[in-house]
Amino acid sequence: MLSWFQAMMPKEHKFFDLFEAHAETLVSGARALRGVLKGGDGVLEDCAKVMAFEHEADLITRDVLLAVRRTFITPFDRGDIKDLITSLDDAIDQMQKTAKVIMLFELRDFEAPMQEMADIIVQAAELTREAVGLMGKMRQNAHRLNQITEQITHIEDKSDTIYDQGRKALFAAHRHDDPMAFIVGVDVYSHLEKVLDRFEDVANRISGIVIEQV
Repeated sequence: MLSWFQAMMPKEHKFFDLFEAHAETLVSGARALRGVLKGGDGVLEDCAKVMAFEHEADLITRDVLLAVRRTFITPFDRGDIKDLITSLDDAIDQMQKTAKVIMLFELRDFEAPMQEMADIIVQAAELTREAVGLMGKMRQNAHRLNQITEQITHIEDKSDTIYDQGRKALFAAHRHDDPMAFIVGVDVYSHLEKVLDRFEDVANRISGIVIEQV
């Protein structure tokens, strides 16, 4: 009886607008992070952009969590809404942490595998934005949503390989003359890998929601 009643009640769709707004900050943040990893004189400016987009994402997250408390009928389970927006926010939080490390150690030059990981992060962010945009009509878009979540998982797997190869090359380049450069470089690689891990978390959240709703 309760499920029938809920189906008859108008649902609050502003959540999807907020999810999409947050996904836009992920794409913008990822592109700014890619700018950081290109190195050179623009590093600090691009780091500042990452910080700004992370702050914008925090505000959207706050709005979602507030709406969950104030909305009578939500488009899907409240716990899933909280988990999804939290996982989205974790992704851009990790981008911010990456930028902080780069500023802390005053880095201006980055290895090719780091730049490749930054490119992959942009791909993951753009796929996430597409997936979030399809969630308003999950039944019609279930097939494409499943494709996207599989693509993000594949991208994360690819990043694991680049991560290992990059650390190995870093070790070979610095083990005899500059161990600090190796330590700092590994820290950057680890943060980049965590960004992609967070995107995989988002994909898993979306996949679980689709399964429950479809």
